[in-house]
Amino acid sequence: MIDLHYWPTPNGHKVTMFLEETGLPYRIVPVNIGAGDQFKPDFLAIAPNNRMPAIVDHAPAGGGAPVSLFESGAILLYLAEKTGRFIPSDLRGRAEVLQWLFWQMGGLGPMLGQNHHFTQYAPEKVPYAINRYLNETNRLYGVLDRRLADRAYVAGADYSIADMACYPWIVPYEKQGQSLDDHPNLKRWFEAVRDRAGTVAAYAKGPEVNPNLGQTMSEDAKKVMFGQTAANTKR
Repeated sequence: MIDLHYWPTPNGHKVTMFLEETGLPYRIVPVNIGAGDQFKPDFLAIAPNNRMPAIVDHAPAGGGAPVSLFESGAILLYLAEKTGRFIPSDLRGRAEVLQWLFWQMGGLGPMLGQNHHFTQYAPEKVPYAINRYLNETNRLYGVLDRRLADRAYVAGADYSIADMACYPWIVPYEKQGQSLDDHPNLKRWFEAVRDRAGTVAAYAKGPEVNPNLGQTMSEDAKKVMFGQTAANTKR
């Protein structure tokens, strides 16, 4: 059994997508990030960066003590290696998946996250920041579109953890100021991933865990989400 510490965000969806694709048994432990659950001591014990998702695998390969992990990319890689699925075993295929997984972790996610912050959540409109991240989002969409021009999935012919990592960040494309019609290869890929049974099942978990999903974030939640420093982080 895997305990998944989760809230329905792009990074949270990555892990439910993998788990639903493989059928691994798991239990969701909600982490209400708007209420500050990510700062509770029990969660920090497994996720010291106070970010979800995190997992605790109570049945790791080879037995022994449970294994806990934070960081969604590390979790996807761990689960792929645990199951032998969604990552190739050959050197070149594995390298393709890993480089695009890290591309998402280091570029697509952080840049689109800043887009979300300055266009949706910032208390004041900062035109330079908005334009900076809208343009960078568009550039990254273009990278994916060119990548997908001659292959079905991000890392090649087969669906992989690279696709699971990227897809949730494209879902809110309209809020990111983008049109998929401008990126036809990306649109074709997006629709293929969207329609997978594992993706449908994963996204169904969101409103089950957070009935208020899609509603405007409260000012108190924004303070919790965006107001923490090393000095005032909740313990």
